[in-house]
Amino acid sequence: MIDSLGDDPDVCSALDEMRPHEHRGEALARIAWSVLAEPGDGVAGALIAELGVREALDVALVGPSRVHSGVGGQALAEGRARWKARGDSRAVVDAIRSARDVGARLVLPGDANWPVALDDLGAHAPTLLWVRGDPRSLSVDPRVAIIGARAASGYGEMLAAEFAGDLATAGAVIVSGGAYGIDGAAHRAALGVDGRTVAFLAGGVDRAYPQGHRDLLRRIVDTGAVVSEVPCGTAPTKWRFLARNRLIAAVSQATVVVEAGWRSGSLNTAGHAAALGRPLGAVPGPVTSAASAGCHRLLREYDARCVTTAAEIRELWGGASHAQEHAVLSDPDQVRVLDAIAGRSALSILEISRRSGLAPEKASAMLGVLELDGVVRRVEGGWQKARGGGRRG
Repeated sequence: MIDSLGDDPDVCSALDEMRPHEHRGEALARIAWSVLAEPGDGVAGALIAELGVREALDVALVGPSRVHSGVGGQALAEGRARWKARGDSRAVVDAIRSARDVGARLVLPGDANWPVALDDLGAHAPTLLWVRGDPRSLSVDPRVAIIGARAASGYGEMLAAEFAGDLATAGAVIVSGGAYGIDGAAHRAALGVDGRTVAFLAGGVDRAYPQGHRDLLRRIVDTGAVVSEVPCGTAPTKWRFLARNRLIAAVSQATVVVEAGWRSGSLNTAGHAAALGRPLGAVPGPVTSAASAGCHRLLREYDARCVTTAAEIRELWGGASHAQEHAVLSDPDQVRVLDAIAGRSALSILEISRRSGLAPEKASAMLGVLELDGVVRRVEGGWQKARGGGRRG
């Protein structure tokens, strides 16, 4: 399958548009696996880990050439039966062309923008990621998942927006699933402060799901990333939603459930986070609210941390809160200048002066001090907060 596709000029041209031409054969093999296997297929993952992606593909479609110690005979036989049912090279070509048509990029393990945190999933790690938007969003730290009920209350959406906006302003990447309710509130709040947000989908990145979030997902593509492990054209299904949840949990340094019912799918994501040893937070709600029953269950049964502010969420992964950050600044004017710099956009001295209420000369002097401390940095077009910058003691 791969050898014939590697000789197709149209396929090679499309593939090169999605990523550099190095290791084209491996890229094709991984695309083939994304067509053959459902997300999280542990048998496929074990076979790839043992043999490498290309030889594993040959075994999947042609037959075992030797004894494979890591994959049981029955499991391999069942795997080959389901993979061969999808073993059509035209499906691989369609996946490549469809991705090119929507401007998707291909990110593989070992690439600069591959989120290595996904490797903690072991045999259940994705073979690749299809990305619309900026793949660098996947490797920016910190990344925090803010998730919850689709049928969220006003209370839940308000808190999700407040948390996401505050965290995104400070440079965190907001990760969620693009759904109605809590997910949508978190994505919109991050976008509203010019922050970065990533949506993991259960279907292909060419399919807006839910349809009512078509415009929201388009905005996320413009400034962040919309990501999936399944090829373009793949429909979201209940199983794929559950499989997608493991990616949200694995890629994030912390997962926060804002609102969730007793059997909410958000608990599935929380379970993955707990199994991976990722910090897990839950927001309490009224004891009479069915929309918060899942959060209370997480606090009681999953050893989740109770979080009620963005500062407490930062503590989940060891990040400093705004209060801690401001406490170590030596001048209240420095605090005013730092508060004036929000989001990822570079601001001019005049804009910082306008936002802080300080004279331009005073603002410039404060920026100079903060730059020496590693708190802000000078970039083309003005000034930004430094990522992971130093602190004054």
